[in-house]
Amino acid sequence: MKQSSYRDQLKLVVAGHVDHGKSTLIGRLLHETGSLPEGKVEELRRISEKRGMPLEWSFVLDAFQAERDQAITIDTTWIWLRTGQRDTVIIDAPGHREFLKNMISGAANADAGLLVVDALEGVKEQTRRHAYLLKLLGINQVVVAINKIDLVDNLKARFDELEADVRAYLKGFGIEPTAVVPISAREGDNLTALSVRTPWYSGPTLLETFSSLNVEAPASERPLRIVVQDVYKFDERRIVAGKVTSGSAQVGDTLMFSPHDRIAKIARIEPLDHLNPSDRISAGESVGIILDEQIFVERGNVASHFANPPVLSNVFRGKLFWLGEKPLRAGATLKLRAGTLEAQVTVRAIESLLDLETLQLRRGDIVTRNDLATVRLSSSSVLPVADGHDDKMLGRFVLLDGFDTVGGGLIDLDGIPDQRSNPAIKAANIKKVDLLVSRSEREIRHGHKGAVIWLTGLSGAGKSTLALRAERTLFEAGWQTYVLDGDNLRHGLNSDLGFSADDRSENIRRIGEVASLFASAGLIVLTAFISPYQRDRGKARSASPGSFHEVYVKASLEACEGRDAKGLYRRARAGEIKEFTGVSAPYEIPQAPELVIDTEQSDVERCVHDLTEYITRVCTR
Repeated sequence: MKQSSYRDQLKLVVAGHVDHGKSTLIGRLLHETGSLPEGKVEELRRISEKRGMPLEWSFVLDAFQAERDQAITIDTTWIWLRTGQRDTVIIDAPGHREFLKNMISGAANADAGLLVVDALEGVKEQTRRHAYLLKLLGINQVVVAINKIDLVDNLKARFDELEADVRAYLKGFGIEPTAVVPISAREGDNLTALSVRTPWYSGPTLLETFSSLNVEAPASERPLRIVVQDVYKFDERRIVAGKVTSGSAQVGDTLMFSPHDRIAKIARIEPLDHLNPSDRISAGESVGIILDEQIFVERGNVASHFANPPVLSNVFRGKLFWLGEKPLRAGATLKLRAGTLEAQVTVRAIESLLDLETLQLRRGDIVTRNDLATVRLSSSSVLPVADGHDDKMLGRFVLLDGFDTVGGGLIDLDGIPDQRSNPAIKAANIKKVDLLVSRSEREIRHGHKGAVIWLTGLSGAGKSTLALRAERTLFEAGWQTYVLDGDNLRHGLNSDLGFSADDRSENIRRIGEVASLFASAGLIVLTAFISPYQRDRGKARSASPGSFHEVYVKASLEACEGRDAKGLYRRARAGEIKEFTGVSAPYEIPQAPELVIDTEQSDVERCVHDLTEYITRVCTR
């Protein structure tokens, strides 16, 4: 049959516990809507009779002999359903535990979910797991079908009980079902017409509920994203091949290729489907682009318009479903794949695990098979990423251990700053002024070198205490020192900044620049800032080349919470402070600091002594 346009096509994933009747339901729906090929019903009758069973509608979908023999679905199947108003793409997702990875891949592009629940068995663990996976994958439209209602004598009381149970569970993670419909997939009750066997039900038929579901807004209306698949060289042409996952562009547009911020214009568009050339490309198309400059582009890069690029970050959270046989622990290194992008990532922390029964988050050190968890991931370089609920290509990922898929989920960028360096200088007609007093002359007069002593660590680790005590010790010894205090700077220079991820990143950037000026003046400037991201500390280091000294003030989260003099951890645990480092926001431990001071293992006097001794040694002329 002819498929409808992108705008009119509903993609509906069918999920639920094994043996609750998903495949039977889809097969019967295909029959009821006239979507089966001619002669298919007769074929099903022959197959069913040969096996000594009633007509089995699930055989419509069970394409593999192994599935018929085992009576389980092991692959994700896509079927077009003729519904009159629009084409509905039915995605049959496996319910068996062993094939959940197919369920995840099948649901990834769906607009809505159909959750099937057996009226006899009720809501099972796998039902709950699939329901939450729909939410995890950004699917908020859900229709619930209470199947096999004929096997409980069509009892309204049983339906009411199950409807209340399902609604309460879905409400626990923010989903209000579009409808809950009592059906018999085998007999066809309430699929396309209301059944006389359920006179107490007057709601919509299952097919009618599909018409009330919304189709995702056309991808062409979202920001431009072209995922680069490869670069080809033909005669004199160098063609960047990729898939336009959202947005649109035309010849002459300026593109920026992330993560390296290389810029070029579209000189020509080469169609990859052998159709007529076009000057414009749009979401859903696979295209070849010839650029006006020979910039370096490779597989995994993402092209966008210059004004609206994707986020760059080397640290982000993953709302993760774990499939691996081996438990996942902090420190594990895996391959992340998002679209055509592949990168090695390290699990820096396991932030929480989800209890499927209570929907409560709990702390844990390991993630076992079929667990749902929030983990913090980092990579050695910045990656073009997106929030999983906003972008199905850049925001959804799978994790691989070797060649095995061991997990998948959504990227969560809440509280994570965009680490993109601004590729353009906003101010024009500026020129650096050469000072008449050199840094060397200033250092000779002071009798020591200028330096930036950058103390980083969790809140409560002791950064401010060490900075202030070290400054007093050095000052009394005749050294020219100054402490840059975060609260003081936020009363003046940074008073325009809030505490969003981007504002905090900008706060550190400004402090790095100011600290560099102090060091250039020959002073020893001590800073005491959490500065949780390696990228931001790297920018501060680059502002003071040769005179930047990173000091990691080390203390465990438990120790810092125990100190909690200002009550900040208590308030963060209570949800009063959002994105608090160490609790609800990540902290990247320095990889190669010049000095580590462990405030758990040594008292204050010893720590101050070690810090001042280091400063004296590196700053002596």
